[in-house]
Amino acid sequence: MLAFFRCPRLRVLSCIQADKLLYYSINYSIAHKIEFPERDYSANPAVAHSNHVITKLSREGRINEARNVFDEMCARDVVTWTTVITGYVKCGLMEEARKLFDRVDAKKNVITWTSMVSGYVRLKRISEAERLFEDMPERNVVSWNTMVDGYAQHGMIDKALMLFEKMPARNVVSWNMIITALEQCGRIDKARQLFDMMPTRNVVSWTAMVSGLARNGRIQEAREVFERMPARSVVSWNAMINGYVQNLRLDEAVELFERMPERDMPSWNIMITGYIQNNNLTRGRNLFDQMRRKNVVSWTTMIMGYVQDGQSEEALKIFSYMLADGEVRPNQGTFVCVLGACCDLAGLNEGQQVHQMINKTIYLENENIVSALISMYSKCGDLGTARRMFDDGVTSQRDLVSWNCMIAAYAHHGYGNEAIILFNKMQDFGFKPNDVTYVGLLTACSHAGLVEEGLKFFEELLYNTCIQLREDHYSCLVDLYGRAGRLKDAIDFIKQIGTEVSSSVWGALLAACHVHGDVNLGKLVAKELLEVEPENSGAHLLLSNIYASTGKWSEAKGMRLKMMDKGLKKQPGCSWIEVGNRFHVFIVGDKSHSHRKIIYSLLCDLHAKMKLPGLIPNNVSMPDENFAVT
Repeated sequence: MLAFFRCPRLRVLSCIQADKLLYYSINYSIAHKIEFPERDYSANPAVAHSNHVITKLSREGRINEARNVFDEMCARDVVTWTTVITGYVKCGLMEEARKLFDRVDAKKNVITWTSMVSGYVRLKRISEAERLFEDMPERNVVSWNTMVDGYAQHGMIDKALMLFEKMPARNVVSWNMIITALEQCGRIDKARQLFDMMPTRNVVSWTAMVSGLARNGRIQEAREVFERMPARSVVSWNAMINGYVQNLRLDEAVELFERMPERDMPSWNIMITGYIQNNNLTRGRNLFDQMRRKNVVSWTTMIMGYVQDGQSEEALKIFSYMLADGEVRPNQGTFVCVLGACCDLAGLNEGQQVHQMINKTIYLENENIVSALISMYSKCGDLGTARRMFDDGVTSQRDLVSWNCMIAAYAHHGYGNEAIILFNKMQDFGFKPNDVTYVGLLTACSHAGLVEEGLKFFEELLYNTCIQLREDHYSCLVDLYGRAGRLKDAIDFIKQIGTEVSSSVWGALLAACHVHGDVNLGKLVAKELLEVEPENSGAHLLLSNIYASTGKWSEAKGMRLKMMDKGLKKQPGCSWIEVGNRFHVFIVGDKSHSHRKIIYSLLCDLHAKMKLPGLIPNNVSMPDENFAVT
């Protein structure tokens, strides 16, 4: 009923959007790319030769060897110093670079200074980059672009804009960077204003404008800019197609895709994503099969499509095809999707195999992967391993998603007190709960019968102005009241909500009416639920079961007949268990299993024990098997 347990899977979207981000990052890569000197202007042939060796070693990442050559040189010029410092910067060794840079005998020019500024930007040490930029004795357009880019990358858009306006000279990269930065933070009008002011534009400028307009919902304006482009690259076409896909206008996306003079891999990936987002998995699969070459985004998109469509078994097949293909290795997003499929299938054995694959990769300590593994082990019934996965990660490797997953795992298994203890521990570590945290916490209280604790947490949520209340929170509270038999409190709370009540809230109360055999309230709730969702077969069946559980067989039969008249059908309940590497599947009402006599004999014994005094409420009778719903 609730979606809180799927939280790790949502993080995979960043993987699917990897190709999309290519369009927006293209300008940044131009701006802050650090180049080694292509030509050596050293007058001394020996120095020139050593500089060439240092440049080669630095480019290959052999910075220690490059430093040895540097230390052995009798004479050094500015090219020597700049090459070694830039080598350290490229390797992320800013402390070593700074030591050389600050030496009294260091020879520096504008390239050396700019390289240092760029290094601090890349390591997100923006204040140090800013101080160094301000101290520069000389700046060129690349220096200014590097600092503008640094501000933009760190969300300091106002500072980026102010610095851009102070630039004594700008090139097309300067304009492209600031326009793209403005678009990404939603200031599309200002971006368009600057675009119209540009003295010269290149294909990147036009493409950035098309992408920005489309991303901000101005798709018609984006198409007008696209049609005005004097020249288009494949990235330009991809940007326009992606704009249509993002705005759920698939027909226009298909029309442009078919018109493209050339396509690259992102072109195909964008269209496959578009079909999946528009619930047309079949056409997405057909396009996927037509691709001559596929990258990890292609495979992961297809796997995610099947998982979202509830075809997790097919998702695992696609994953196995990907492994058999051998051309592409799974990445973080792939593993998260596949673990989600294992969750849906309760496939512990498959999940363990995927875990073994992850152990051989760099993703083992990734926060998203850890969260997905916690979710997988918990939903597959192995709560102990889920907790060990959580505990094995050091605090710095746990993000809020990991804490939420572990709280949700305890909720799923009915360990309310453990969920509360973990919630308190999470706050002790400085993590602030979000809306998903409270869904898990309230569910844990509901499943464990901790009514007062759940009410306390809901009241705490009401006073937390940083968290927006949503329908799942209301459903949890109604479920909390309902499971405890406090149906009057539940209905009183629903009346206080004040907005249109969702089907999930009414569904939670209807389920409680079924459990506690309240026919009169059940009829009223079912009526409300059917007004919200007239074709909800589950509501009809629950009301039928409420009648049946109180011995009103004719009314129960009447509800079934109404379903037949409306053509409503409920998907039969299905469960399965793995024994000895073999899956045994059971569908409600099906008696085809080879061991059915033993199985049903055991079920009869269990039903008899469940009817013993104290195990079920006195006012609830076991429904006839013809009316039983899984």
